[in-house]
Amino acid sequence: MRLEKVTSMISRAFFVLAFALLGLAVIERVVNVFEYTVLGRVYTAGRLLELSVVLLLFVLAVQLREVREAVRSRRP
Repeated sequence: MRLEKVTSMISRAFFVLAFALLGLAVIERVVNVFEYTVLGRVYTAGRLLELSVVLLLFVLAVQLREVREAVRSRRP
């Protein structure tokens, strides 16, 4: 039970972080159009988008695992 709460909290944190990275990637891309940068060329907008997708894939995997466990617990 405790492990489920921890994975749920981590999943939620990753979900929020993924959308924050997505927003930062969009902002970075828009600012790059005007030849400026927010992050100082450390991470490009594409790299931020990749990190966001990786986090969302992790969240998706955790959610699918939780659904599988819920279906298994309903079976007689």
